[in-house]
Amino acid sequence: MMTRWGDIWTEFDRTFAWMDELRRQMEGAFEAPFGEGSMRLNAGFPRANLFDAGSELVMQTDVPGLSEKDVQVTLNEGILTVRGERKAEVPKGYTAHRRERSAYTFSRSFSLPCPVNPEQAKATVRDGVLTVTIAKAPEAQPKQIAVKAS
Repeated sequence: MMTRWGDIWTEFDRTFAWMDELRRQMEGAFEAPFGEGSMRLNAGFPRANLFDAGSELVMQTDVPGLSEKDVQVTLNEGILTVRGERKAEVPKGYTAHRRERSAYTFSRSFSLPCPVNPEQAKATVRDGVLTVTIAKAPEAQPKQIAVKAS
């Protein structure tokens, strides 16, 4: 029996369409119990980078559209926690015709890789990026060792 290539591609299309529909249904099953606006299965939100800058740790986190009033940063026993909330309020005197940007809250915690000095911590928000800088404890800072000829 001869099979035409067009028939094979049609079967592939049907298979992938079925798989795509199954994926959408699975996502819907997980979205319903948590409600609109929760970060549901996206445990990695917001995205963050943690850098070791020698004498300090620097964490950068994406927080688009949030100001310093919308974000809270806490440090407790080596755990850095970032919380935030975006409210989706319609300005007074306006009517919403479309709402694609929903309100949400998030919270992420990061275990720091070394002891830090919480008194020397600072956090700033600029252009949708939260930057947290925390000085390392003196015992965790790198030490320069002099090299001598023998």
